[in-house]
Amino acid sequence: MKNIIKIFTLALFFFLVNLSSCSQSVPAQTEFVLGTICSVNLFEGGTQKRYAAIFARLREIEDVMSANRAGTDLDRINRNAGIAPVAVDPELIAVLERALVYAKISDGAFDPTVGPLVKLWGIGSDNARVPAQDEIDSVLALIDWRDLIIDKAAGTAFLRRPGMTLDLGAIAKGYAADEAVRLAEQNRVKRALIDLGGNIFAYGARAGSAPWRIGIQDPRDARGAYIGVIRVINKSVVTSGIYERYFEDDDGTRYHHLLSTHEGYPVNSGLLSVAIIADHSIDADGLSTSAFTLGYEKGRALVESVPGADAIFIFEDSGIRLTAGVAAAFTLSNTDYYLLPDAD
Repeated sequence: MKNIIKIFTLALFFFLVNLSSCSQSVPAQTEFVLGTICSVNLFEGGTQKRYAAIFARLREIEDVMSANRAGTDLDRINRNAGIAPVAVDPELIAVLERALVYAKISDGAFDPTVGPLVKLWGIGSDNARVPAQDEIDSVLALIDWRDLIIDKAAGTAFLRRPGMTLDLGAIAKGYAADEAVRLAEQNRVKRALIDLGGNIFAYGARAGSAPWRIGIQDPRDARGAYIGVIRVINKSVVTSGIYERYFEDDDGTRYHHLLSTHEGYPVNSGLLSVAIIADHSIDADGLSTSAFTLGYEKGRALVESVPGADAIFIFEDSGIRLTAGVAAAFTLSNTDYYLLPDAD
């Protein structure tokens, strides 16, 4: 419940920043779906029918791609690991293919077969704990994206070894945000703000063709506190960082949910967070996890290899680096942080 409240706070902040600039008909709608608080604001294009269609679509995606609900297509793949390929919805095939692209180009830093490690740590659940080393070693042996076999012609997916499980928590919300945008565009909505638990898509532009102003989360503060603002038009903004989901042990040590598929522990890359700005939310989602895990140098190279993508890197020493495409669009407002000169 603590995490849900934090997410709602961000959603409220996000809409208050932008609300004054746009007229609207039916107000923004908020529902709990995809395991998080999802808010959609269609502004002057908002009707109950359009909102209902978008949230129905989000629930359809959850019914196919959730790793935490019995009977979903993803769950059936997991239950048949090492047994037999499973016929699944074509859209799941498409998302799995995209996940494998990011697994390959990140050298496994992003890995959709991370499920056993996620379950072992339980971060974000009531069962979060620090596992023993032998437990971690055991599940690491089950993580390898190359053992996910997709047969697009047959419409099947297969995990080669028993005990393997898929978890699409690092990419499914991005796909869902893109689908929400597709429906808004299909219904001739001119501008919309979509926030799926922090996966934000600023569709179109504000009234008068002005850019949206999206607050970049302060990774050391509560949801809704921001270090500065990025100005965007028709872009997705997705952030991965230490603040998203975490727990603290009895000694006060914090363990965040971004887990290394090589070491089995929360990633320690010298970064507090990475915000990705991209044309498609599925790419912003996949890149944010990948870049955070890889660290600044490799992460930046990866981001710059994807057309239309940029990044804001926040370091543990409070320094910030920007890729070239967003340097002029970002304004730092929190004096606890500072902009570093471009290293290139």
